[in-house]
Amino acid sequence: MEQQILQVKHLSKSFGKQEVLRDIDFTVSKGDVISICGKSGSGKSTLLRCINLLETPNSGEILFHGTNMAGKGANAASYRAKVGMVFQSFNLFNNMTVLENCIVGQVKVLKRSREEAQKHAMEFLGKVGMAPYINARPRQISGGQKQRVAIARALAMDPEILLFDEPTSALDPEMVGEVLSVMRTIASEGMTMLVVTHEMAFARDVSNRVVFMADGVICEQGTPEQIFYAPKQERTKEFLSRFHNG
Repeated sequence: MEQQILQVKHLSKSFGKQEVLRDIDFTVSKGDVISICGKSGSGKSTLLRCINLLETPNSGEILFHGTNMAGKGANAASYRAKVGMVFQSFNLFNNMTVLENCIVGQVKVLKRSREEAQKHAMEFLGKVGMAPYINARPRQISGGQKQRVAIARALAMDPEILLFDEPTSALDPEMVGEVLSVMRTIASEGMTMLVVTHEMAFARDVSNRVVFMADGVICEQGTPEQIFYAPKQERTKEFLSRFHNG
């Protein structure tokens, strides 16, 4: 039986009168790589931000190993250490070196010794090809390099799930490949990943499940084969027609 890590039940979110998410249901099992696709404004990023508790859902449950994290009294900080997030805009600390960026969360949240945190950070910076840049500050490295540091920082916390919010959309085209390559590697090593992306080839080739969203609801979800080559919903077909013709 595959181990279920996360279950989203009847999740809804509004900003004022605008309903951004409506009755969202899906589950994440260990080792899943789930790509969330859809037009801009369909609620994808808000869904990720709700899962990470950066936004508070109006209703519904986010069950992490059976505990509702959207309920009162949930410990958001310890939960976020287990459910890491990689942002579109990197969110690195500009006043810290690359290495320090990857150490600080481990020491503060996980209470690791500095020595242990540094060793762990170096392991993951090496994995993403950023070990030569440990003394650089974010302003001294490219967007693709920043995103690779952000991924290393998230991995250094030993999360159970990694959330990626359009991790390549702020990058120049020539840097997209280097970030997707790192993501493919960690997916192949069994990391559980939830990826909001416009990179359809990644969604098709790397995911084991694709979720298609429109207007704040999940229109359709299934294997990449089902969604890309036999979609049931007209909106899914229309969205993917541009990819197939592109």
